[in-house]
Amino acid sequence: MNFNKEKIIDNLDLNNPELKETRRGFGDALVELGRTNPDVVVLGGDVSGSVRSDMFRDAYPDRFFSVGIAEQDMMGTAAGLALVGKIPFASTYGEFATGRPFDQIRQSIAYSEMNVKICASHCGLTVGPDGATHQSLEDIALMRVLPHMNVITPVDYNQTYRTIIECSKLNAPFYVRFYRDNSPNFTKPDAHFEFGKADILIEGSDCAVIATGLCVWESILAAEMLEKEGISIRLINMHTIKPLDEEAILTAARDFGCIVTVEDHQKHCGLGGAVAEVLVREFPVPVEMVAVNDTFGESGKGPELYEKYGISKKYISEAVKKALKRKKK
Repeated sequence: MNFNKEKIIDNLDLNNPELKETRRGFGDALVELGRTNPDVVVLGGDVSGSVRSDMFRDAYPDRFFSVGIAEQDMMGTAAGLALVGKIPFASTYGEFATGRPFDQIRQSIAYSEMNVKICASHCGLTVGPDGATHQSLEDIALMRVLPHMNVITPVDYNQTYRTIIECSKLNAPFYVRFYRDNSPNFTKPDAHFEFGKADILIEGSDCAVIATGLCVWESILAAEMLEKEGISIRLINMHTIKPLDEEAILTAARDFGCIVTVEDHQKHCGLGGAVAEVLVREFPVPVEMVAVNDTFGESGKGPELYEKYGISKKYISEAVKKALKRKKK
């Protein structure tokens, strides 16, 4: 496979990748921001140890605020802190960072354009044993529909760390989505990173696969499977869901005539929907969406759930073949 190693990819061992928690990237970045920026404050929702914001709490206790299991209060308090010039990072599990306090996020943060960073851990199916109540499969849809909200899903530890550092520099509301389990850490720590600009990780010749979050690694594994069958893909890491890199999408559509989207989220209104909105308006081509198909999850191990709900490498490979059959000759 033609990996973009010079610019983006590091530590790429498909059989034995380096494993690190994306949530640890969040925690490490918070500690660094605490050291360099006295305006950074952190709010926790009674799960600080789980989302790794306890690292900031222990280092800078006078700038950490525990609001308990009161996510609506967390968002209102974060907006108030932003009003007085602080840079608040509000963090809890993805399902409780978006669903419970949606009204407060809409009115007090997005509508008012408050400089609040909503940082959601334990997203998607890989939260696993916690089950359907904790598996946030609708959060991208909820956040990307809000005006002024930036929506980011980093791919690994390094990119999560970079996302948190860079979003602190921008006076705007952000929703950053990451995960609980160890996952492959394969991007370079110093790789070029820009919100709203996708990364091309693999350059191919037959079909474009646009993936986000942990599904990027699953797509790399799918690319390896497809290569053995003589099929070559361009793999795009769409870490920014909003603002979306429309140029990367349209270029891929024109180059290949078909696209596959991959995400650990509901099929409706997530990355696939965002990509389709661009294509139907500008350059319609066949799109296959690999995502959870209008159902809640269940308890289980992450890889098992990826298989059951159709977002593993096998299903990505099948989607590529379907897209190739559908595209115009």
